[in-house]
Amino acid sequence: MPDSDTLSTPETVTPSPLLKEQPTREVTRDGVHYTILGTAHVSRASVEAVTEMAGSGNFDAIAVELCPARHQALTKQQQWKDMDLYRIIREKKAGLVMANLALGAYQRRIAEQFGIEPGAELKAAADAADAHDMPLQLIDRDLATTLKRSYRAVPWYKRMMLTAGMVMSTVSSDEIDEEQIEKLKEGDILESTFTEFAEQSPELYEALIGERDRYMAARLRQENLDNAGQHILVVIGAGHLDGLAKYLATDQEDPTTEVESLAKLPAPNRWIKFVPWVITALVITGFWLGFSKSPELGWRLVTLWVVINGGLSALGALIARAHPLTVLSAMIAAPLTSLNPMIAAGMVTGAIESWLRKPKVSDLERLRDDATTVKGWFKNPATRILLVFFFSNLGSAIGTWVAGLQIFGALN
Repeated sequence: MPDSDTLSTPETVTPSPLLKEQPTREVTRDGVHYTILGTAHVSRASVEAVTEMAGSGNFDAIAVELCPARHQALTKQQQWKDMDLYRIIREKKAGLVMANLALGAYQRRIAEQFGIEPGAELKAAADAADAHDMPLQLIDRDLATTLKRSYRAVPWYKRMMLTAGMVMSTVSSDEIDEEQIEKLKEGDILESTFTEFAEQSPELYEALIGERDRYMAARLRQENLDNAGQHILVVIGAGHLDGLAKYLATDQEDPTTEVESLAKLPAPNRWIKFVPWVITALVITGFWLGFSKSPELGWRLVTLWVVINGGLSALGALIARAHPLTVLSAMIAAPLTSLNPMIAAGMVTGAIESWLRKPKVSDLERLRDDATTVKGWFKNPATRILLVFFFSNLGSAIGTWVAGLQIFGALN
């Protein structure tokens, strides 16, 4: 156990006028003193408290609950203007971009309802560090990693519900209710986006909150290994306050090892990787059995596969209001890509749609606003490309199962 000079138990500090009743914890670890300020993500009082504390002259550095990607999103609003949709689709990041847009749209709804951007206090902390020439420590885990670990933490049969929940929170026209606002005041923007699901899924809650508490505590120790004697202001959501303070004071793991462990993506279940290949093998076997019985039956099975798989993928592209040539490409590509798990139909249709209807700079500038409504998702060429990718993939996936069942039904 470390001695009392390097580690202390977190304790509640009596709020001063400067803190404006914001909850805080004080922790000393390895000679570095941390003042941890728990903020509400939709509170002007939190913004004012951060600004005043950062300018008090009492701190040597500021740490914030941001990763580099979220920091850039808060401080550089032009990020979407530089988006290369073709590259995103080619690198299989379309789903992640859609999740980022959904999260941003949810934050936008809150901003419109309450007149303050969620995370404004984090931006204030970053701006204050720059204004007062203090080091800024970005201690949160990368947003993409958190989303992927959260998604994989949920059992496969619940993932569709999770995706649907995010979609509904994005495009709903209802006002944010009091329960959700309290979640934001007490917790975390990511948790509030999945409020109902996080409450019902301990695995999701751990990935969204528990893991990040441990990660941020390790990052603080990692950033300040050689900063003994310094005083660090840590600005985080109130939902992380107790967990972060506990891990910062008591965690005995090597901080670098802890950070690397929590930043890794868990390997997918082995059997899941083989499912697409098994399906491909079964379909091809069905074709072989059909042709071995008679050429007429064989061609009938091939026709079933092409019409059902290609037709449903084309229907998905049509629902997404794709260009007619993109719809045609879905019809042609889906029956082929479904037999090659390395390529998805959406990769083909998304690439063709982005080539035929390349978004203009003005479309990308409107992206944050258009992503808040269903109409906007279908109207903006950039988000429409993502919808073409998603719906043509969905249609092809459904078509694979339907056509496969039809093929083996015909064989019997």
